[in-house]
Amino acid sequence: MRDVIDGPLPDIAVRFSKFLADIWPHTALVIFTRECTGRPRKVSGDPSVVERVTIAELEALRTRLTEGTPFDDQTVIAGVKRKVWALLDATGTLLLVLPKPRQRIREVPLVAGAFGVVAVSIRHQVAQASPAYLAESRAASSERARTIVELTDLHAATLESILSTLRSKDLDDRRSRITASETASSALVTLRSAGESDRNLAEEAVTTAFARLQGELRPLLQHRPVRVDYVDPPVDGRALPGEVASAARAVVRSAVLAFAAQAALERIRIAWDCDGANLLVEVRDDGDGGLDTDALVRQLSGRVHTLGGRIDVESVDGWGSRVAVAIPLDLPMARPDEQQLGDLNPRELEVLGHLATGKRNKAIADSLGISESTVKFHVAGVLKKLGVASRGEAGAIALEAGIRADTTGRHA
Repeated sequence: MRDVIDGPLPDIAVRFSKFLADIWPHTALVIFTRECTGRPRKVSGDPSVVERVTIAELEALRTRLTEGTPFDDQTVIAGVKRKVWALLDATGTLLLVLPKPRQRIREVPLVAGAFGVVAVSIRHQVAQASPAYLAESRAASSERARTIVELTDLHAATLESILSTLRSKDLDDRRSRITASETASSALVTLRSAGESDRNLAEEAVTTAFARLQGELRPLLQHRPVRVDYVDPPVDGRALPGEVASAARAVVRSAVLAFAAQAALERIRIAWDCDGANLLVEVRDDGDGGLDTDALVRQLSGRVHTLGGRIDVESVDGWGSRVAVAIPLDLPMARPDEQQLGDLNPRELEVLGHLATGKRNKAIADSLGISESTVKFHVAGVLKKLGVASRGEAGAIALEAGIRADTTGRHA
């Protein structure tokens, strides 16, 4: 399990598939999680399945399951009715396995427990997401939304054209027209519903995001004598992109934990608001104003700046502390190099983070535990994908996007 959870998040399904290979021989494995709005499907195995399975299919299966109760039956996956085994974790994360023919599912408690570790690990990695992960995730969300819109428009136009033709009074065979018309109408409704389902995954109502925040803070503060006052966001506020909602909750959690560590503290006030273009987050306390503001800014700035936001932290002796964050709800006009950050794989993002600090190949190799020739290979890939000619240009893009590496070799 150490090998499964200790690695790049996008590949966690591949590692978990290897873990299960001897226990449950299978042809494909899918992990579906709402924690990752950019790439909610983590997949491994048969490309004809994992490349075609849709979010709508996974969501439909997820809604049929009861937490902790295995599903061992047939359902439609990748457009075909198949025998699958599935499990819904307490985190809301779904595991889907296509067993090999005539394979008996065994060691269910062991697998369920192992998947619980995987699901919690995914949640923690997203909650503590590095700027590199956020940049990749938001790029993926943007690309997925664009693709969905294009496909939906294309198929809708095709089906509407079919309907228009079939409704023509010049055609014969009334029954054929009625049957084809009903089929096309049903397909059009299904298509639009699927697109809406995917958009709902990529976005979160601001009131829902705020309610989730309250649920996440409750166990963190249940043993602390601190009163928390919540100021709800407007009910008609704009929906939040998934990365923005996740980042806002993470910012508040970090601020609240920092505030609660002070000796003299009785009350914390948490407020969210929308000005139409930004999510505005404010956290105040009535402490003694002894907060280490520099440390808190370092902790929060990578995530906030990656999303193009602003952060202000102040602490006044005898007057308490305040954290104010503004996160744009719309992606800024992206330059080509910013869009191409989403094309980098996890290792290339790690190397890019070290380029931002000015490290040479040998130092990067030592930090990442790989050979110098492997570093050269990754640097070449980074330069090509970003469309730049030098390490300095790549490093500048990384710094602007908030991607860098700390002295331990991990993303900061």
